[in-house]
Amino acid sequence: MSEPASISTGIAERYATAVYDLAREANQVDAIEGDLTALEAALNDSDDFRRLTTSPLYTREEQEQAIKVLAEKMGLTKTMANTLQLMAQKRRLFALPALVKALRETIAEAKGEITAEVTTAKALTKTQSDKLAKSLTASTGKKVSLHATVDESLIGGLVVKVGSKMIDTSIRSKLNSLQNVMKEVG
Repeated sequence: MSEPASISTGIAERYATAVYDLAREANQVDAIEGDLTALEAALNDSDDFRRLTTSPLYTREEQEQAIKVLAEKMGLTKTMANTLQLMAQKRRLFALPALVKALRETIAEAKGEITAEVTTAKALTKTQSDKLAKSLTASTGKKVSLHATVDESLIGGLVVKVGSKMIDTSIRSKLNSLQNVMKEVG
């Protein structure tokens, strides 16, 4: 893991633990999950929001004020809004994507669930998602929720990551394996 990534992960895990503890005490875990969905969508859809969280050109005050307004417009819980403002004060908004991931993992673990990262060449249908989740639930013994992304470079098949295990049935990886075998022969 690169140094900035590990720093970001460490910071995010500490914030995630604190937010989860506060949310659990206030019986707001479901509301926090809604906040995470909104934040994830904002990070994925808005270049301006990503820039706000990562650019050193914004002052602490500018970031804090922008986060305050955005949290209100997004309807975030007070716990999440205060956490984001604290992160802005401490110049730690760069860790927001890692916070979202760490907090999702913390909540899922508390519920006895695990998240499977699924990457496919084209979007899965509802039926395919349900079958995959059911199959993964049977093999892991825990309730599995899917976090699906699309990567057309896979050509076909899918890549599933559950915890430290990875299953790669993509055509791209099969072609790469075949290419390596061909190099060894020649």
